[in-house]
Amino acid sequence: MEKKRVILAMSGGVDSSVSAWLLLKKGYTVEGLFMKNWDEDDSNNYCSAKIDFTDAQSVCNRLGILLHTINFSTEYWERVFKKFILEYKKGNTPNPDILCNKIIKFNICLNFAFNHLQANYFATGHYAKIKRKRNKYYLYRASDDNKDQSYFLYTLKSQILSKIFFPLSNIKKTQTRKIAKKINLCIYQKKDSTGICFIQPKKFNLFLNRYIPYKTGKILTMSGEFIGLHCGYEYYTIGQRKGLKIGGKKNKNMYPWYVVKKNIQLNIVVVVQGSRNPYLLSYGFLTKKIHWICHISRDFKLKCLVQIRHQHKPIICCIFYNKKSQYIQILFNKPLERVVSGQSAVFYSHRQCLGGANIHQNIPYLP
Repeated sequence: MEKKRVILAMSGGVDSSVSAWLLLKKGYTVEGLFMKNWDEDDSNNYCSAKIDFTDAQSVCNRLGILLHTINFSTEYWERVFKKFILEYKKGNTPNPDILCNKIIKFNICLNFAFNHLQANYFATGHYAKIKRKRNKYYLYRASDDNKDQSYFLYTLKSQILSKIFFPLSNIKKTQTRKIAKKINLCIYQKKDSTGICFIQPKKFNLFLNRYIPYKTGKILTMSGEFIGLHCGYEYYTIGQRKGLKIGGKKNKNMYPWYVVKKNIQLNIVVVVQGSRNPYLLSYGFLTKKIHWICHISRDFKLKCLVQIRHQHKPIICCIFYNKKSQYIQILFNKPLERVVSGQSAVFYSHRQCLGGANIHQNIPYLP
C-alpha cells in the first residue's frame, strides 16, 4: 500500500524540523517546503531567510528528505504587507502573523502542496491540536499551554483542518528540543523566531521607517499638558510603555506612562500613568465580522471565553448580535486593559478554539 505523502512547511527552526522526524516515524512519505516570503534588500540583516534556508536544507539532508523551495514574496507583499502598512497608517496595530497564516501558509502554500507536489496532507510545526468529531474537524489548544499557537490559527475552516497535521500537538517545547538534540539536528539550540513574519522586534522601528517616515509630534496628558515629543503616531500602540522617553517628566507619583489614545489628524499621542489607569480599561469591543471555524448558530447572545492577545489569559465574554447595527458587540465580564484596534480577539470554549475577529473599536471604561 502506497504511503501517504505529507508536504511540511519548513522554516529552518526546531519545531518544523522535529515535526518532519515525527511524521517519518509514523510512516509517512515526507518532503519539506521552504517558503521565501520577503524579497526586499536584506543588506541590513532584517530578514534571516538565507540562514533559515541553509538550516532547513541541513535538516532535510540529515533526515534524508527532499526540500522544495518556492518564492511567495510577491503574494506576501501584495496581500499581507501592504495591508499591514495601511493599518499602521490608520493608527491600528495589526497582527500580520495571523494574516500570513490565512493567506500564505494555509491558502497559497497549502494549495501549492496539493496541486503541484501531489500532497495527501499538509503539515506545519505549529503547537495546536486538531480533533475529529462526527466527520467534522475542530481546532484545540496544544498540550503545551505556554507554546499554544491556536490564537494565530483562528482563521482556518473545518474543511481545511481535515487536510492538516500538527505533529507537535501533544509535545512540550522542552521535549521538542530534546528530540532535536537526540537525533543530531544542528538547529536544536536555535532561538525561536519572534515578532512579525520577517523581522525581529528589536529592529522593528528601523524597518518600519523604510515605509512610514518619522514625523515628530506632541505627547500630551489627558488634561492636555505637553510632556514630550514622539516620532510619529504610527510607531506607538495603545497600552505601550517602553520607548516613550518621558519616564521622569511630570512624574510626581513615579507611576510609568502608557499610551492611551492617538489623534491621527494632529499626530498627537496621549498618555496616562499606571497600568490599571481607568482610561486604559475597556468593557469590551466592537467588530464587523466574526470568523467561526465551524458553524455557530447566531443567537442574540453567545457566552464563551475571549483572548485579546497571544498568551493573554482568556476571560468570559458575551457576544451580542444586533441586526439593526453593522457592528457585533463583545462585552467582557470584567474590564480589561489595552484592548487595541487592529488586533485579533479569539474565542474559546474551554480548550476548543471557536474562531475570532478583528477588534474594530474598544468600548472604553471611561469616555
